[in-house]
Amino acid sequence: MPQQVTTKDALADALAEALSERYNSPVTIDNMLAVAAGASRDTWSFDATEGDGTCHELVLKRDPPATKLAVDGVVQVTHGIDRMSEARLMELAGEAGVPEPDVVMVSQPESAIGAGFVMTRIAGESLGGRIVRKDEFAAARDVLAYQCGQALARCHAIDKDKLPDLKVLSPLEHLRLYTRTLDWLDTPQPGFEYGAKWLQERIELAGGRQTLVHGDFRNGNLLVDDKGLTTVLDWELGHIGDPMCDLGWLCVRSWRYGVIDKPVGGFGTREELFKGYEDAGGPTVDPEIVRYWEIFGCLRWGLMCLQMGYAHLSHSYRSIERAVIARRASETEYDLMQLLD
Repeated sequence: MPQQVTTKDALADALAEALSERYNSPVTIDNMLAVAAGASRDTWSFDATEGDGTCHELVLKRDPPATKLAVDGVVQVTHGIDRMSEARLMELAGEAGVPEPDVVMVSQPESAIGAGFVMTRIAGESLGGRIVRKDEFAAARDVLAYQCGQALARCHAIDKDKLPDLKVLSPLEHLRLYTRTLDWLDTPQPGFEYGAKWLQERIELAGGRQTLVHGDFRNGNLLVDDKGLTTVLDWELGHIGDPMCDLGWLCVRSWRYGVIDKPVGGFGTREELFKGYEDAGGPTVDPEIVRYWEIFGCLRWGLMCLQMGYAHLSHSYRSIERAVIARRASETEYDLMQLLD
């Protein structure tokens, strides 16, 4: 069994071999560029050119070599799926009308590339701070919340019988998945503890529907051009649960990038989001259920920040990026208290 490659040149060679078989033509790999795309996955942009000169603009997303998915003494607060399942969700979402890149090839864990997939490269901006501020996206911001509502309605309508094996989370199970973090923290977290208690006491506010949930649908995981939404990224937290979880997560203040008067991602209103959802075939949105999941999302992100910081400081998973993200825990705790006031 080949060992997963770790260097850029070796990865280019492995991609050339795999894509030559995929296209039934000799392929050369050029312009390989590591993409900053989150703290837990290895992402590369590159061009693949066939022997006849046909050039394919592609992106590889894979589990990094020697991924440490569990760290000693740290409770994991994720329920991430494997790359093969993620690729399948992207395919199903694309068939349902959600803007998605085409999946070109899926790579198995035992291959030289490792567990991952290659997709077409779509133009667009993913940095949330630019999307909410740059003049070139002004027209996009006028329609983006509505488009997000449409995309989520189509995602939630996907036939569950077509889905890969996904974790099923009731609202209470979903809450407990994250609040376990409080059990191993060394210091009291009164704001987060109060938020967790508030949510548990009102668990009946969470809706009763169970559909596919994207799990991380937010500004920062979307590609946007001057006309609006071009691609929905990062399905690695996909699961079965309350679909309003996605709408609430998109409204969390951290994803507004300072434009706090636009509650949907820093670019739109809840009314625009809900209208897009309903116009695309989703049921009537109950704002109180979305608010519950917004509060849940604020707690969730704060606990994720704490976990990343603890893993770094305990030397279980050293990462400067995670250490920087961890500094946002106190900001998120403040946001949570504001929501509950």
